Amino acid sequence: MAKWLKTQEFLTFEVRDRIAYVTLNRPGKRNALSPDLIKEIHDAMLEADDRTDVHVIVLAGAGDDFCAGYDLGYGYNPDNQQDATATYRSRMGSFDDDVWTMTRKMGQMHIIPDIHKPVIAKIQGRALAGGAELALACDLIIAADDARIGHPGTRGLGSPPVNYWFYHVGPQWAKRLLLTGDSIAGIDAAHIGMVLDSVPASELDAEVDALARRIALIDPEIAAAQKRIVNTAMDLSGARVLRQFAIEADAKAHLSQGPGRRTWRENVKAHGVRQAIRMRDATYGSDPVRIRSKEPR
Repeated sequence: MAKWLKTQEFLTFEVRDRIAYVTLNRPGKRNALSPDLIKEIHDAMLEADDRTDVHVIVLAGAGDDFCAGYDLGYGYNPDNQQDATATYRSRMGSFDDDVWTMTRKMGQMHIIPDIHKPVIAKIQGRALAGGAELALACDLIIAADDARIGHPGTRGLGSPPVNYWFYHVGPQWAKRLLLTGDSIAGIDAAHIGMVLDSVPASELDAEVDALARRIALIDPEIAAAQKRIVNTAMDLSGARVLRQFAIEADAKAHLSQGPGRRTWRENVKAHGVRQAIRMRDATYGSDPVRIRSKEPR
């Protein structure tokens, strides 16, 4: 039985056995990241970090998918782009306005590495685009063998603004995945270090709970020291500087006038976002990256 449970509009927050379970709860939208959901994730992480009855946090998604990406209705719905009075810069189209908007919205996901307590991502189904960014911002990731992790938006929309790819998989695999937008199965993601481990989908809950319970045994102040030491090592190799650079590089990519970007805009206007995505991805096919030679992990 839950020790403590709170339901927000787009997520649930449950505390039991010194573990906070933060669960994205938009299964009908495949847990797509709307601005409101991103804000709720940010606030839930801060609350879990503040609570003395929480030692570790599990971030999960309700339903079949962890998170299928950013809710594109907010980025391409004309109603969300219009501001007749020019009051809000988040509705404008300049480079600096785009950087400001992404820093404020997607930048809220950076609370995950910044809080003191460790965060485990539990990945089933799709973790694509913003969903992959959200997972890779976590301290540890356990995936189902058949999960799909990737960022198809790099095929024409831009580059991940929350960008931890290099720090999980190194330069070659980061380039391999970002230059194609291909996804990778959970079982193969474990072999390249993108996730800590993968297990059959039927075992995912038990595997994550076992790891969370084990981490929860340690004093939170000692756990915070371990997390911050490793994250400082990442910062010394540029992780924190890369945060802002990635946002600015993505904003620059949004201004591209290349043929791929023009085709994307035309298809969105003519057919809508969902069909434009299908048309973009049809050239690539649906098969994920496969690891041909698998050495022991």
